[in-house]
Amino acid sequence: MASPNTTVTKPDPEPAVPDGHAELGSHEKPRPPRARPQRPNYRHIHRFPLPLEVHPLPPLIPHNPLSIISVVLSYLTYLISPPRHAVYPAYFDPAISSVHVTDEKAIRALWEMGFFGRGSLSRSEPSWLEREKKRRGLLGDNTSEEATGKRRVERREFKLERARKEREAIAERLKQEAVARQGLTPDATPLPSIDAVANGSASTSEQFSVNKAKKSKVANPNQPVGREVEDGTAVKAEVGEKSENGTKTVRFSPVVEQKEFVADSEVSARIRDPELDIHEEGEEEQLRNEEHLQLSNEEAFFLAYGLGVLQVFDEQKSVISTASLLSLFRRHSYFPPRELSTGLEPDDPFMLSYVVYHHYRSLGWVVRSGVKFGTDYLLYNRGPVFSHAEFALVILPSYGDLYWSETESRREYVSRKQARSWWWLHCVNRVQAQVKKSLVLCYVDIPPPQSGKDDIGDHLRRYKVRDFAIKRWVPNRSRD
Repeated sequence: MASPNTTVTKPDPEPAVPDGHAELGSHEKPRPPRARPQRPNYRHIHRFPLPLEVHPLPPLIPHNPLSIISVVLSYLTYLISPPRHAVYPAYFDPAISSVHVTDEKAIRALWEMGFFGRGSLSRSEPSWLEREKKRRGLLGDNTSEEATGKRRVERREFKLERARKEREAIAERLKQEAVARQGLTPDATPLPSIDAVANGSASTSEQFSVNKAKKSKVANPNQPVGREVEDGTAVKAEVGEKSENGTKTVRFSPVVEQKEFVADSEVSARIRDPELDIHEEGEEEQLRNEEHLQLSNEEAFFLAYGLGVLQVFDEQKSVISTASLLSLFRRHSYFPPRELSTGLEPDDPFMLSYVVYHHYRSLGWVVRSGVKFGTDYLLYNRGPVFSHAEFALVILPSYGDLYWSETESRREYVSRKQARSWWWLHCVNRVQAQVKKSLVLCYVDIPPPQSGKDDIGDHLRRYKVRDFAIKRWVPNRSRD
């Protein structure tokens, strides 16, 4: 019985080790936890959902008359002299039909407040300058691309280490079985060691590989054999080698070995050592940011018309008005772009995509391009840095107005626009189910053509959006 001053601690249960790994894990030290770099405070960086400055009024307390006076004074102050909000410059590139932002402050503001655009030299966030400084040894922090690459390298190393341990466990199990058989048979001859077993399996594999190579040469004499077996050396190297301490090493395929990044290679030395590159003093000041923020036409028009925080310039460096910008984007939604003399249709690709973009942005979603997953848009709850996209949108036109069924030519036009096959829907839905996203079919009701109105708001109010969520039904997982 333990004394009152004695503390009895219960030992932690050891983790279960699979059969064949007990002897292997008994003499190995536990791997220390990896020290992950501290992540940026994304909640503070992306605390504003849109690039707008909000000036709240003082709190209103009904039983306190001074609070009413404070609210009235603040309202009159904002009404007489409204605070100035930032307007970011951008220019339209007709060659690729997109809007570019080159000002560094505007780039950071548009990305940090709403996740607008995409870096021209980055995957998503414009981080080329930070990565270039890190490569030259001028910056010590890791970028998002480097963190992703590091996780992939660690995952690949873990898989290779797991394969090595499995091979060692199999070799140890064969050795134990050989010892057990030798102990049960007294008159049996001594079994060969593990080296002999490996050499015997190597020779068997060698004979099989030689016979198989001869048969393949006879069957197809014009096709060269990739690897020839000479004196069994190639097969022995492939099966395994014995190191000095008696442990068995693993040889992987040449494809994996070529893809592995050798740490002591000349390329890695050049990347790690910034002194190999000849740079003058003060290079940090001379390093220019060669990356710009590329906005889609829908994002640019939402910032210019919906929020009023973007000014788009043309090639002559003159500001494009909002009405002209809408006509420009509608003409460039076709390929090749239509001329000014050509009439615009109510089902222009830009009108469909912008109506859907404006609809979900007004509901608070972060809308990004979904071309990576074969859809039109992706919907994020807060942004790409917080979580993956939850929904994937596919835009479909809907011609429910009587105008589109009056004549035979219009009915044929509608049938061509709405032509979809069942396997198309099955493919899109299967892809979204594979990446853990819900497919949303977004139908846009197309109004009849109307001319004589230049009001953009009245023109957009004629469109209606209907969305339907689709889930892939799997019999084994959907049993009710």
